[in-house]
Amino acid sequence: MSPDARQGLIGLTLALLIFSSWLGLHIWGVFFHPLTAPTVFVAPLLIMAQSWLGTGMFIVAHDAMHGSLAPGRPRVNGVVGQMCVGAYAAFSYRALNVAHHQHHRAPGTASDPDFNADRPEAFLPWFKAFFNRYFGLREFLIVTVVLAVYLFVLAADPLNVALFWGLPAVLSALQLFVFGTWLPHRHDARAPAFADHHNSRTLPMPWIGSLLTCFHFGLHHEHHLSPATPWWRLPQLRRPPVTSVSTEPVGAGAASPGRESESRLPSARHDRTATASSPDRRRRARARRPTHAA
Repeated sequence: MSPDARQGLIGLTLALLIFSSWLGLHIWGVFFHPLTAPTVFVAPLLIMAQSWLGTGMFIVAHDAMHGSLAPGRPRVNGVVGQMCVGAYAAFSYRALNVAHHQHHRAPGTASDPDFNADRPEAFLPWFKAFFNRYFGLREFLIVTVVLAVYLFVLAADPLNVALFWGLPAVLSALQLFVFGTWLPHRHDARAPAFADHHNSRTLPMPWIGSLLTCFHFGLHHEHHLSPATPWWRLPQLRRPPVTSVSTEPVGAGAASPGRESESRLPSARHDRTATASSPDRRRRARARRPTHAA
């Protein structure tokens, strides 16, 4: 199997798991989960899981935009990407795709559609502009029609709809914005300067925290350096490279570190000689001397 085929198999399998899990929890929560004891106490866990999976659906669509979800298969990338953002909140994959590539062309500048050049440090103005840019009249009308079907045709409980559809959608939008846009790209006088023209930083956190916050999208500088790397491979970009150490001399009369280390180690012959006592060595020397007749 070629590397691209293997990457596509892993990416599409993970995408299927994320999408099917989100859809299953969405249907269960909106239409079937009873908000009575004791199952009502499970509701916060379902809401958090829905929020996390909703974030994952955006990350899957994001990989599709870069062609890293299914390398060499643009139609598959487009279909899966539209399924994810469409099911989430009726977003247009094409519009998101155009805006995201513009973000990569001019990250953290006035030409970046995901950046608030007027207030590059402020949270609320930036999030408001971010939300309004992508959730417009088209998305509002589609979501309203779906909501009406849920309430008046399928007889869903309004509280269930709010808890297991509306709330997770808002929380995952915040999750994406905070860990995938605001913290990596904001201007902060207390933080180190940006490393390069990508105007992005990586959020320091352990592997599990990186996964749970935004599917490793907090490794944002690594993503900008390598946009074709899928989300599940981003942590590998942070590992220090493995360097080989040569055991051959690097020049005439010079020894490599490996050779130098080896020269300090006692040889087996030296060990055997050192363990022999001085009288033994003298007896062996006398035995080897030739005897002369008188």
